Amino acid sequence: MSDSFHAMWRSLRPIGRSAASGGYRRYAWTQADADCRLWFRMQAEARRLDVETDRNGNQWAWLGDPTAGDAVVTGSHLDSVPDGGAFDGPLGVVSAFAALDELRSRGASFKRPLAIVNFGDEEGARFGLACVGSRLTAGRLTKEQAYELRDADGTSLPQAMEAAGYDPSGIGPDPERLARVGAFVELHVEQGRALDLSGDAVGIASSIWPHGRWRYDFAGEANHAGTTRLVDRRDPMLTYAETVLAARREAELAGAVATFGKIAVEPNGVNAIPSMVRGWLDARAADQGSLDKVVAGVEAAAREYADRHGIDLAVVRESYTPIVEFSHVLRDELSRILGTSGKVPVLGTGAGHDAGILSESIPTAMLFVRNPTGVSHSPAEFAAEDDCVAGVIALADVLEELACR
Repeated sequence: MSDSFHAMWRSLRPIGRSAASGGYRRYAWTQADADCRLWFRMQAEARRLDVETDRNGNQWAWLGDPTAGDAVVTGSHLDSVPDGGAFDGPLGVVSAFAALDELRSRGASFKRPLAIVNFGDEEGARFGLACVGSRLTAGRLTKEQAYELRDADGTSLPQAMEAAGYDPSGIGPDPERLARVGAFVELHVEQGRALDLSGDAVGIASSIWPHGRWRYDFAGEANHAGTTRLVDRRDPMLTYAETVLAARREAELAGAVATFGKIAVEPNGVNAIPSMVRGWLDARAADQGSLDKVVAGVEAAAREYADRHGIDLAVVRESYTPIVEFSHVLRDELSRILGTSGKVPVLGTGAGHDAGILSESIPTAMLFVRNPTGVSHSPAEFAAEDDCVAGVIALADVLEELACR
């Protein structure tokens, strides 16, 4: 099993990697995405699994009859954030194949169908909405809404799918497919340091914090940077900068997190006062009340600053996910399976996942593998080899109990 894990990791690692940053640029419906999809197919076929791509662009590799129902499914995603790390998403897919190898080496006999899945466009790096593949499947993103998604170049999601050789006409809710699934378990590198601090290699997720993305459009007046007096300016960059500081302040007060991590400026000239600054707020908190307080506080501050500087402000909520409490029955089952050698920590997370999107439709659970630095969405993201192998063994133990007994 260890050999197969490392062989897969080596073969996947170069795909979509930037020589300049060392990070990954595996965006939905691009060549890097196509290469990842081919890699997934090759791994599945090498293990004699039946591979299919559903109408929303998610890949499924099946052991057993998919139509039998009550299937156990595992996997994650292969796409990345801009210049992201190697582990976020791919660790779950590689570990899924490696766990199957481990079960076969044990001589396991499967009583339920097993599937490994690669969900499309989980990170939302190209079209600005996370978990597009699982959202469509679960009916939490309509076909009409999906057709409105566009990347920075103005390419729509259906246009991108067509360019990649896929038919977008059938995208949308897929209740028949979800009805086949009895349980979904997603393994993921921890995006934080809780396991490092507790000294555990593997943990179990309890919940996902409520979170969302808001676009702030600050409209001012373009003018010459060298000839326009300060008092005559309507500079939206000032309001944007003050709003960034307000987000940090509101998050600290609520014990939450808030980040402006993306910005677009028009006309984007060194010697020009901007006419428009667009900034995207990512806000997350342990409970809904705290999140509401942060979001309301940031917007109130932004509007106060906008009024002061003569700036027009529009705020649009682009995505939102309420708190996710994973199935307590399945979570407790994982604790029982993995707790034979000691108590396994159960922890919450501020990061969204496909498992969270699917949780309203099917029983879902998550395993986390220790991240000693806590760094994620960065080339510095890391998990030690021994911990990765421990994650594979834990996943194999879970799958054996759920699918073989």
